[in-house]
Amino acid sequence: MLLPHHVPSPVQLCFPRQQLLVAEVGELAPKIKVKPDRFGVIVRARTLPQVGLEEYQKSARFLADAWGCTRVSVLPDGPGRVIIRGVRSDPLTTPTTHRPTGLPLTDLKRWELGVDEYAARVSVSLANVPGVTVAGVPGAGKTSGVNKFVCDFAPSAAVQIAGADGKVSRASEGDYADLVKRMFAFCGDDLDEANALFKRLVELRKRRSATIRDVLGVKNMWHVGPSPEWPLTDLIIDEAHTYFREYKGSDATTKRLAALTAENARLVEDLVKKGRSVGVLVILISQKTTGDAIPTFIRDVCPIGLSFAQKTVEAAVAALGEDIRNWPDASPVTLQDPAYVGVAVMAMQGRPGYTRIRTPYVSDADAARIADATSHLTADPDLCLDALLRATGRSTTPMPSLTK
Repeated sequence: MLLPHHVPSPVQLCFPRQQLLVAEVGELAPKIKVKPDRFGVIVRARTLPQVGLEEYQKSARFLADAWGCTRVSVLPDGPGRVIIRGVRSDPLTTPTTHRPTGLPLTDLKRWELGVDEYAARVSVSLANVPGVTVAGVPGAGKTSGVNKFVCDFAPSAAVQIAGADGKVSRASEGDYADLVKRMFAFCGDDLDEANALFKRLVELRKRRSATIRDVLGVKNMWHVGPSPEWPLTDLIIDEAHTYFREYKGSDATTKRLAALTAENARLVEDLVKKGRSVGVLVILISQKTTGDAIPTFIRDVCPIGLSFAQKTVEAAVAALGEDIRNWPDASPVTLQDPAYVGVAVMAMQGRPGYTRIRTPYVSDADAARIADATSHLTADPDLCLDALLRATGRSTTPMPSLTK
């Protein structure tokens, strides 16, 4: 798609009529490169002495009208250059599908999330990230997002995954029935089993913290990156509120449950606050990430927060922070239309405000295919550490096994 001859150029839209005489004789006409795609057009242009980035940005809404675009953005593209992105069809309402290849990622530090409202690919760095929160009403796209994460990272032996799903009693009953093949441990809504899993991972964290300098030669695993011997260990906690809720009552059973959930919160807090440098990542998923669902001393230290559709501003604030009130157009409250299933909102480092992201749909069949094909890569990180310590001539401390 090329720009029609009668469509005003960026310069014509940036200048009042009296200045166009200069532009018309060519002295102010910028050189541009135009590239069409399925969503619209990308224009790369040079700035001019009187037409800089700010002038282009002020003219974005006029360009959108002139070019028949849903929206237009203008961003810097290096010194003296801008990139103008115009979309005619909305990427946020255009469903996309991701069919995982089953090949290992070349960069385990990056999580590819999807595309933003200008169809630009969006990814976040997982290096030195101890925790991620994912919120949204049922059916908004959380499960598909987790499917993509597992399918992308499962083909690497340098990643090991554990799961806890608070809405089922066993894996076969829920969303992780197939993915569990690629998990070294899994528990359902049983608080005792969850407590045992969290304790196990805290002990792994402690062992790694005590041995990382001697074994890896660094204080931070991300300086050398994950490996099959020291894998990035992901704990996915779905319906997280199940494990942290406050029980109130004076009978013995209620007191015991209250003590378990309080300890669960303490254990997960340990992983989120101390697991970053030793390669432990916790992903917490809940419909609402309010303080009664995920304790604030856990939620507020997770650097990455995503929210799919929400029903209330309060839920949006809990998921994304108070500043989302200042960006009402980007609020997940506006995503309740079925057309926005699979669209999430997050704050992106280096970008003002909030970014809306269309995450691709990953089918259950594809998730099952990848989990089955990569199940042989599943390994207990404790046993990996034991082998590594033996190979370096250091003592090991065996850990009890938690079966799926």
